[in-house]
Amino acid sequence: MKKSSETFLNKDEVKWETTGEGVRRQILGYDNQIMLVKVEFQKDAIGSEHSHPHTQSTYVASGLFEFTVNGETKLVREGDGIYIAPDLLHSVKCIEPGILIDAFSPMREDFI
Repeated sequence: MKKSSETFLNKDEVKWETTGEGVRRQILGYDNQIMLVKVEFQKDAIGSEHSHPHTQSTYVASGLFEFTVNGETKLVREGDGIYIAPDLLHSVKCIEPGILIDAFSPMREDFI
């Protein structure tokens, strides 16, 4: 398995992967230690409740989202950030279409 991405990743050349109804992602760089992912949501799309052993930090690039992390629910919008510690249950619902930028450490091997 390839353990690092190319150095430069042009958004027009990186393939989108559909991950659910109204949700798709682009992987924008990774190595064994870190991974950057752009996730696009359509209105009412859901990121189902899940957990993983990775630390996650998310930046809201655009849109309005309802995030639930470890049982706490908050509305987040453009410019906001979310920190998700390893193994915490979390989910998201898109209220207004938008884009999230996720950083994972270590990389999400299941995404490659």
